[in-house]
Amino acid sequence: MSTQLESWNTGATKSSILEFVTKVTTGNDPDYLPPADRIATFDNDGTLWVEVPAPPQYDFQIRKWIQEAQKNPSLASEEPYKAILEQDKAFFEALAIQDPTVVASVQDAFARTWVGTTPDVFAAEVSQWIDTVRQPKFEVGYTKLVYKPMLELFDYLKAHDFRVFVCSGGGLDFMRVFSETVLGVAKENVIGTEAEYEYKDGKLMRTGQFLGGIALGPSKPTHIFSRTGRLPAFAAGNMDSDIEMCEVAKFAILINHDDHNREFEYTKGAEKVLVKAKELGWTIVSMKNDWKTVFA
Repeated sequence: MSTQLESWNTGATKSSILEFVTKVTTGNDPDYLPPADRIATFDNDGTLWVEVPAPPQYDFQIRKWIQEAQKNPSLASEEPYKAILEQDKAFFEALAIQDPTVVASVQDAFARTWVGTTPDVFAAEVSQWIDTVRQPKFEVGYTKLVYKPMLELFDYLKAHDFRVFVCSGGGLDFMRVFSETVLGVAKENVIGTEAEYEYKDGKLMRTGQFLGGIALGPSKPTHIFSRTGRLPAFAAGNMDSDIEMCEVAKFAILINHDDHNREFEYTKGAEKVLVKAKELGWTIVSMKNDWKTVFA
């Protein structure tokens, strides 16, 4: 057994990953892929870091919207401010499973909030959130809750000439703030819901629009192809919104959150993808049984 993937327990899951990479990087193997085609795409929330009680970007956004509503009480009757201020359980449950309808409404509000600001202004707000906000269960910053086995998988794939991309329904600019320092993924290799900018008076300024729609579900493969000109050879996800990205890949893994003690245990929002993974023979990663450790 390879000495790679040190935080992964020896077993069928680890073996399936190693065997796939060996096949597609061995020149005389019928499944060989030239380096240019070795594209690996990873969902972000729940695949690379903790997404419960809600994906971290929503923690960032909700705090901003609460501040806005406090300054402007008239917003309290508008969504998503109303649901946030009233602690609407259904709203937060939908956010947690990245329900496309709720995500769309949230992203619209997200676009409006930062209209007319520069990338530097937004990045500074994200950086402050990273430095000051703590995840409620673990009481550390969210960037401390990246999964160590997945970072090792990044390194392993890169060592075999894969290009690693993060593809999320979350905001591209949000992830880019920490992608290089926390994930080791270059900013240009982050794919996500993308704010539109306009050039004005020597600066880039946000508009209230998104380019290409929200990168969830069927839109994930289209965003990936638009950015890379290729579909992934390797894909990793954890929710129903990752099905299409995994379907177009030659090899797919699914992170199963089944470790209540070290992280969380849940399947809500992943019911369909778990069925699909078994049907299509994707590798299901048990956080409880396949990982020696969880956090980096």
